[in-house]
Amino acid sequence: MSGNGTLRIGTRASALALWQAREVAARIAAQAGAPAIELVHIRTSGDLQSEVPLWQTRGRAFFTREIDRALLAGEVDIAVHSLKDLPTELEAGLTLAALLPRADPRDALVSGSGAALAQLPPGARIGTSSLRRRAFLARLRPDAVLLELRGNVPTRIERLQRGEYDAIVLAAAGLTRLGLAQHVSEHLSPESFPPAVSQGVIGVCARNGDAQTARWLVELDEHGARLATSAERALLKHLEGGCQVPLGALATLQGNNLILTACVCALDGTRCVSARGEGPAVAAEAEGLGIRVAQELLGGGAGDLMEKERMARAVEPP
Repeated sequence: MSGNGTLRIGTRASALALWQAREVAARIAAQAGAPAIELVHIRTSGDLQSEVPLWQTRGRAFFTREIDRALLAGEVDIAVHSLKDLPTELEAGLTLAALLPRADPRDALVSGSGAALAQLPPGARIGTSSLRRRAFLARLRPDAVLLELRGNVPTRIERLQRGEYDAIVLAAAGLTRLGLAQHVSEHLSPESFPPAVSQGVIGVCARNGDAQTARWLVELDEHGARLATSAERALLKHLEGGCQVPLGALATLQGNNLILTACVCALDGTRCVSARGEGPAVAAEAEGLGIRVAQELLGGGAGDLMEKERMARAVEPP
């Protein structure tokens, strides 16, 4: 903590990132004897390259790297992230100390007319910055014109309302957190439109060995979110993927079982490799489940599919 005993939270300055940081702050503040809390705004490479499609940008951790390095440097005490933005390999010296309960993991379609995806007119212009969303949109609506869409959530909705797009796809959790759920035209089914790994989960990172900070984070960690995302992130790590791979996955608790489904889709939507696995809902088994499902995907040809997509993007943009 800072010299005056204040707990400093590192966060991006977007409306959604600030909502997430304030939620973490409120949960810490609700504990007996909690310290004073300060939010520290940090700009990331993803913020600075707001006009560049993420699939054209080399590397990973576009929205987390600078915050995590500020954490390592002692400039902040914890870092709050959308877990889906956080690489499966953390910066050395950091730990994923807490995961908040998962919000709705689904993607949501927001259309100018209020129409669902199947009811959009032929050749509808749909905006998204995600390769995963592009791939599954191409699979479900091969006639659609897929356009690049960057910016924070309110900005994306404003661009839709100005008529730049017929529809856009956003995470349902982000819309709900910002009080914008009334704009949702359709929640997209995880069966046909699987979400990003860890979508809907807020992650909190701290420095290894920082017991003074860790004591305030123990109560924040939610068992169900930890189980599900351990499986999903192990799957992603085994595939050596990232936000630039058209992979969707979702783990759910059903009784005493953890069920993980995943799908890798070609960017043009013409080919999809799916896999499913289940195991006991215990922490020691979750990562193994993710690895088994990843191996099933690779056995079904997902590795070749992903490599072809990487090679195609190196020559020609989607």
